[in-house]
This record gives sequence, structure tokens and C-alpha cells, in this order.
Amino acid sequence: MPSFDIVSEFDRHEAQNAVDQANREVQGRFDFRGVDASFELNGQEVALTAEVDFQLKQMLDVLRSKLIARGIDPRVMDEQSPELSGVKARQSVNLKQGLEQKETKDIVKRIKDSKLKVQAQIQGEKVRVTGKKRDDLQAVMALLRSEEGPDLALQFDNFRD
Repeated sequence: MPSFDIVSEFDRHEAQNAVDQANREVQGRFDFRGVDASFELNGQEVALTAEVDFQLKQMLDVLRSKLIARGIDPRVMDEQSPELSGVKARQSVNLKQGLEQKETKDIVKRIKDSKLKVQAQIQGEKVRVTGKKRDDLQAVMALLRSEEGPDLALQFDNFRD
């Protein structure tokens, strides 16, 4: 019976490469000349440091574009509110990996509401979808990628025919 898994993951090595590229771009940009601005990846968190708030916003755009260029969905970014202190501005961005219980239940509900002839089961941080026809499974993928789908960075793994 054909099946696949719905997961939300990213490649940590690619994330590190994106942070390194973002650091290089900020160091070379004219509007950041003489400014102490940097990115640092610690586990699942990217720490942004700059001198003022508007520079953090520009740095977020740079990070987002570098993640996209490295094949990472920008919806993995969970931006925290900036911390402004006298001379420094800091902001952390958590890179979300895995689906929470609420998100998995929402995905299963959307699949069941679509009336497609498939079964969806929650298995920890992923959802396994099985069906008799490969076309039904591809319809589920199209449903979750569409605008009516959840606003999550989803990948479809382990496709078995």
C-alpha cells in the first residue's frame, strides 16, 4: 500500500552555510560599514547582533534570502522580539524543526476534510499518510502545498509505492 510521511525538517549543515553567507554579505555591504553586526548559529537558534533596530530588520531579510538560496523554507524561522539596550540590539530567530501536536492534528483534520480516500496517522513529530492509489497521495501533497494548506514548512519523506 503506497504511503509517505509529512515532516518539518531542515538540513543543519545548509543552515550553517546560510548563516556564514549572511555574515559575509553583512560584512561587505556599504550600509553596514563600520557597524558591529553579526549572525551566530547556536543549535536551533540564530542570534543577530547589530547597533540599532532597523539594522536587525535588514539582517533578517538577508538571513531569509540566504536560507531560501540554500533550499531551506523561510517558514522555519520563528522570530523573537528584539532586545534593545543602549549600544546593542539583539534578536534571536529559532529555526523550528519537527511538528507540534497541535500542528499534526490540524494536518490530519485537513486531510480528512478533503474526503480523499487516504488514512492519516500521527506518529510522534510526523504524519504518515497511506492510501490505495498513488494519485490520492499526490492529491494530499497538492492540498497541503496549496494556499488552503497550513502555513508550515512541510516536506514529504519516505514515499513508498
